[in-house]
Amino acid sequence: MTGARRPVYSTDRGRLCPVCGWPEGDCRCSANLARVREEPVPSKIAVKLRLEKRGSGKSVTVVNGLPRNGPFLEELARELKTSCGAGGRVGDDSVEIQGDQRERLAEILSKRGWVVKEVG
Repeated sequence: MTGARRPVYSTDRGRLCPVCGWPEGDCRCSANLARVREEPVPSKIAVKLRLEKRGSGKSVTVVNGLPRNGPFLEELARELKTSCGAGGRVGDDSVEIQGDQRERLAEILSKRGWVVKEVG
């Protein structure tokens, strides 16, 4: 037998989340939050673009104010990374693209009919 066993059920709390160990109804892990809080994608989206510096001195452009919808964010990130020729990642309600891509992203997102505001 390898590894420690974790309880999956408690008589006083019911079924437990296998990831965080909290009762399933009160689970606080990100896996459960992503499933429960997946927002619908609105027809009109207003985003904010900002430039952030990381600890290493490198900059990333953050597209903030997006709906919390995993598949939508993944597809958007893939499209933006391809269009900018840069790497990036998906956050909870944002997409980060490496480098200062504010002008390019503003153009791409405006063509989609989105309201784009540059912050800082």
